[in-house]
Amino acid sequence: MPTYVAFLRAINLGANRKFPKADIVRVVEGVGFTDVETHINTGNVRFTTPMRSRAKIEKALEDAFAADRGFEVPAIVFTTAELKAIAAEASILSEKHPGLARHYVYLLKDGLPKATVARIAEMATDAGEMVVSGRAAHALLGPGYQAGNVDPLGAAKLLGVATNRNLNVITTLAAKWC
Repeated sequence: MPTYVAFLRAINLGANRKFPKADIVRVVEGVGFTDVETHINTGNVRFTTPMRSRAKIEKALEDAFAADRGFEVPAIVFTTAELKAIAAEASILSEKHPGLARHYVYLLKDGLPKATVARIAEMATDAGEMVVSGRAAHALLGPGYQAGNVDPLGAAKLLGVATNRNLNVITTLAAKWC
């Protein structure tokens, strides 16, 4: 049975968007998915399902989350092979850019048009750059980066529905689940 990893967007922010790990597991199991496991409390969940359509998996999760929580929770789903490839690319990019202050990986619900990818590439500054590859965008932030600002380039608004994790979370999940 295929194994997938879902990254949940905009949970555990403020008092009204709480979604504890145990509840995530319960809801994902309630959809009929198995071997459910979470990693830290930022909305990272691995599961197996015989479903093969990413869109159907995302819809099943989002409908169940909304019913349980009372608010929308976008789910961005990858196969374990896709996550492994994103983590490998992230590691290569970090090695090619020594001295980064931060490396965030934005996980995209949908791929971007070529014109949008080109526009994002043109936004590079001394603070850093964003490299888009498929459904991942790597924010490579240099020493000019200001702590706490995950989008100093202003490029994240062009990514559509997305969520980000730092390089450590992405590589840890790939090692643990792929």
